Amino acid sequence: MSRIPMIVAAAIMALSFPAMAETRIGVVDLRQALFSSNEAKSFSETLQKDFTADEAKVREAQEQARKLKERLEKDGAMMNESERNKMAGEFQEKVKEFNFLKQRLDSAVSQRKQAFLEQARPDVDAAVKELLEENDLDLILPSEAVVYVKPEMNLTAQLLDKLNR
Repeated sequence: MSRIPMIVAAAIMALSFPAMAETRIGVVDLRQALFSSNEAKSFSETLQKDFTADEAKVREAQEQARKLKERLEKDGAMMNESERNKMAGEFQEKVKEFNFLKQRLDSAVSQRKQAFLEQARPDVDAAVKELLEENDLDLILPSEAVVYVKPEMNLTAQLLDKLNR
């Protein structure tokens, strides 16, 4: 009784192999293509310009905290307790300021990147569809899901070309 399901499963698998051989699959690295595109490079330059002042504030707060820590470690033993406590409090405040500024900057950058990805999504989808049709493919997989691909089936460069049009 248990042999019948195994035989049926083997027959189904044998019949499905010819169908698999006919399936044409391409592979693309969406992230590489998108972030290497001219639009992404322009976006990165704009992002860098827009957040230069904020990055400078973060670095300044970090530097001030580092100097306070060094001074506290170096001269702390010679200070009286109230001076040491005051400097430790200043250090803690600088650390809080640094963390706040860094978190705010990271959040703003992340939001802008997400907006860029959402804006670019229709172009990427259209370019992938063009690749599918031009190369007579049945399926396009992301490179992260593939262990190995023949170089001629890696369509990342073609996708980048389409995104740069």
